[in-house]
Amino acid sequence: MRDYLDRPFEIKEIAEDGTFSGYGSVFNELDGYKDIVVKGAFEESLAQKKPSLLWQHRSGEPVGVYTEVREDDHGLFVAGKLALKTVRGAEAYELMKMGAITGLSIGYVTDDDSYDRETGITTLKKIDLWEVSLVTFPANDSARISNVKTIEEIATLADAERYLRESGGLSRMKATALLARVKAIGQSESDELAELLALAEQRGTTFNS
Repeated sequence: MRDYLDRPFEIKEIAEDGTFSGYGSVFNELDGYKDIVVKGAFEESLAQKKPSLLWQHRSGEPVGVYTEVREDDHGLFVAGKLALKTVRGAEAYELMKMGAITGLSIGYVTDDDSYDRETGITTLKKIDLWEVSLVTFPANDSARISNVKTIEEIATLADAERYLRESGGLSRMKATALLARVKAIGQSESDELAELLALAEQRGTTFNS
């Protein structure tokens, strides 16, 4: 049975010919599913085959090929080339350029792992890597996104939602729910302050800010 491991990735550069690079997996990093991949996990698989470049894990929708896949000290480095003359490849290119697609996800079968019952963490020691997909919502929390708004540039709720999705790795639903909760808390505190000010005015008390 094939499993999936997602992570945000930084597109260092995507050229006009559709070439790009990033990391499909980072070693010794806990992801949203409590999995950790250790260095060397991909070595045996990569010696036998190169993974496919798919769209959202759909085996019938390849969007290009990987020209380089290797382990380094950081993780699983991938360099690929999108098939720009195909509909899906061209769409992927535009979405990556815009920053709408910011995730990579590996599809694999575990050949060797260990499970810690106390922490619930699974350490993946040997992985049979089948494919590395471009995905919309990666699960790993340590996002490394390029060209993200800084906090100082956030001026609207839409900006804040986008920041939470791109930098925080939240889905649109979770980002919207979090902002709604914060807004409700702020409104509640504002109402309480208004009540206190009204009560103070009735009693003739003056507040200096």
